[in-house]
Amino acid sequence: MENKIIAEGKTTNEAIENGLKILKVSKNKVNIKVLENEDKRSFFSILTPRVVKVELTLKEPKDQEKEIRVRKEIELTAEEQEKAFENVEKFIKEFIKKTSDNIEYTIEKEKEGLKVNLNSDNIGYLIGYRGETLYAMQNILSTIAGKGIDNRVRVILDIGEYKTKREKALEELAMKVAKTVIRTGKSIKLEPMRAYERKIIHSKLQENDKVETNSIGEEPYRRIVISLKK
Repeated sequence: MENKIIAEGKTTNEAIENGLKILKVSKNKVNIKVLENEDKRSFFSILTPRVVKVELTLKEPKDQEKEIRVRKEIELTAEEQEKAFENVEKFIKEFIKKTSDNIEYTIEKEKEGLKVNLNSDNIGYLIGYRGETLYAMQNILSTIAGKGIDNRVRVILDIGEYKTKREKALEELAMKVAKTVIRTGKSIKLEPMRAYERKIIHSKLQENDKVETNSIGEEPYRRIVISLKK
């Protein structure tokens, strides 16, 4: 996909909207430069169709990973950690009662929030396809943990060691694909991944002196391209 285009319209807004449709991005993803303004029209051009041209350029990612926006974490007080712990533990206990599953759990307090682990012999339904259910539940727990707390509470959830296993699998994938790229000289696009998973790929190949990684596309279809270093 091109990172710069020129779009046209009868008004500036229409030209911008036409350009955004072509790039398939939102307005905050581009820099906009008006090339021809609808107000600058001479007497002799008054009968000609009105055309406004704008130049849209995709913004460059600002962080080193080229996609991960790092938010400054706020450290919780001991009282806030305890409150978050109580909120989450109460919810998990009620959840286990309603599901009637023999789920074991651990909750660890951290400066930025909580680390929660769930385990059971039959807990795959809480993970879902590619962890979709797990991440949804993680968001729910983060909201619940923050009840009665002014600061943002980060909750990291793992179920049946899914994230640990997934991280290892992604690191192995990164090395395997890198070897293929080096052997063939051809770039390879990986399947769309979550930001957390893309960061694992970036980190694993960061020190590789023969290949480089870049992210392309828009969420939730953003993916990594592994190619030879130029």
